[in-house]
Amino acid sequence: MTTATAEAKTLTINMGPQHPSTHGVLRVELEVEGETVVKATPIIGYLHTGIEKTMESKLYYKAAPCTDRMDYLAPMSNNLGYALAVEKLMDIDVPDKVKWARVCLAELTRLNSHLVWLGTHALDLGAMSMVLYAMRDRESVVDIYEACGGQRMMTTYIRIGGLADDLPKDFDKRVRNTLKQIKAGIADYETLLKENQIFINRTKDVAVISAEDAINWSLSGPMLRGSGIARDLRKDAPYSGYENFDFKVCIGEKGDAYDRYRLRIEEMNESIKIIEQALDGMPEGPSRAHVPGVVLPPKLDVLEKMESMIFHFKIITHGFDAPVGGVYQGIESPKGELGFYIAGDGTNMPRRIRVRPPSFINLASLPKLCEGQMLSDVVCAIGSIDIVLGEVDR
Repeated sequence: MTTATAEAKTLTINMGPQHPSTHGVLRVELEVEGETVVKATPIIGYLHTGIEKTMESKLYYKAAPCTDRMDYLAPMSNNLGYALAVEKLMDIDVPDKVKWARVCLAELTRLNSHLVWLGTHALDLGAMSMVLYAMRDRESVVDIYEACGGQRMMTTYIRIGGLADDLPKDFDKRVRNTLKQIKAGIADYETLLKENQIFINRTKDVAVISAEDAINWSLSGPMLRGSGIARDLRKDAPYSGYENFDFKVCIGEKGDAYDRYRLRIEEMNESIKIIEQALDGMPEGPSRAHVPGVVLPPKLDVLEKMESMIFHFKIITHGFDAPVGGVYQGIESPKGELGFYIAGDGTNMPRRIRVRPPSFINLASLPKLCEGQMLSDVVCAIGSIDIVLGEVDR
């Protein structure tokens, strides 16, 4: 008598891609055995923006708006990283007021990004009302963007050598009102999610990555800190005056999706503290460095002074010649280490621009997060990474 042995079979299915007219398109090829994920392969390239090569074909100033369109939920952070890299290449030192204003704007951007992540991640897991709370509070942040740069998202407000214009007169009042609203909002989020058993079941011990694996995968930001590694460029390699601010680096323990949720909530509280310090200690001074021929003069001077008008015309039409050499500048964006490598060749356009994108690198860990997990947990794993496809497919 012979006994037939059942042969285990796997099934390959696709999660995505969505329609290419959507803002971000990711496809994940999943090999499953029953409800268990055996293999997960993220497939990218559907946006094919070509932002890096586009920037190489533009004057240094005119390349700046491309940065807003990578991680469009953190445009001010992208502006800051690029501006700092060019300033390092050109050896430009900006006024103290610019440094503090940039810190304030970068932390508002962190709040903006984390709020969108929180609302959409909770929505993906079935907590539908959370997106209404998060987007409500996020609106006040983008209102500040509009007051500063005239647009709600793609402001290109942080420029080479300073800011596009001085801070609005009611900037302090606007920001403090926003912080008050978000503080109250965080209490709402905690009430809805922190002890919500359904949310806890969907996130605890799901999409776990150890500290060792997080380091080996070159993860950064909440993905790395969620696994217990206290790595934050604002502390470890301070830029734009962050060394003057008192805040703690938040870390997790297990490295699961719930830890990353808790960590981002704590980071929002720390961002509020940093912004309050920036408002309390904001120095007086100009909104940009005075470097004729390199940094655009104030708009009012362009209208009233011939010399400023000439410099403005020269910079906009020809730009400035950067020295030969390469620089790298990393910042702590909401999603992790965002770095800009710029190689100058003595002309008015960069020879090479290379971006170290946290979304792209963190996304590479998706197989590690998914394999061995349930099929229903894949959405949670993707959401807990917090990616923006504009940065992945740059």
